[in-house]
Amino acid sequence: MAALTFYTHPMSRGRIVRWMLEEVGAPYATVPVAYGEEMKAPGYRALNPMGKVPALVHHGTVVTECAAICAYLADAFPEAGLAPPPAERGGYYRWLFFGAGPVEAAVTNAAMGWHAEEPQHEARLGYGSLAHVLDTLDAHLQGRAWFLDSGFSTVDVYLGSQIAWGLTVGTMGTRPAFEAYVARLQSRPAATRAREKDEALMPAAPAGTSGGA
Repeated sequence: MAALTFYTHPMSRGRIVRWMLEEVGAPYATVPVAYGEEMKAPGYRALNPMGKVPALVHHGTVVTECAAICAYLADAFPEAGLAPPPAERGGYYRWLFFGAGPVEAAVTNAAMGWHAEEPQHEARLGYGSLAHVLDTLDAHLQGRAWFLDSGFSTVDVYLGSQIAWGLTVGTMGTRPAFEAYVARLQSRPAATRAREKDEALMPAAPAGTSGGA
């Protein structure tokens, strides 16, 4: 029996964790959780009181929140080489938390149609503005293959997934540095395996419907 149990839905942020699990390479069991009653039911909320996916259980330890799960897996399976040595983790933590904080907040607020309208309000936001966040990411990726100089890491799984999604849905524009970076990410074998496994869990379209809109 796999020591890792992964609770997810294929149309969720669980795709980030799926990719991380594939990069780690340890066996894991997948438990699909449907939106609606199942995800909000007492049984699942005993694992995650928020009633959201993803969640990970490892030897009885429950971990939620994508960045936390990814960081946990990097530490639990150091042989995968997805985190630098503790003494060299300054940039690693910086960019993981940049993704979990400024990027997540800025992109979500913009997608919902909200932004600070006055300079003093913008100054009170941890991310300032979506433009500032995107400019920061863009500048850092110039001339780099990955976020850390030491090579591919958990940061690229987590923050890279956010950038890839932003390009897909149009919340991050079409910056050349982002497009080249995402192309590198998507060519990784673990990323391909993760996509295939999530696509296999996608709900089937009702009979008589088409994919067109």
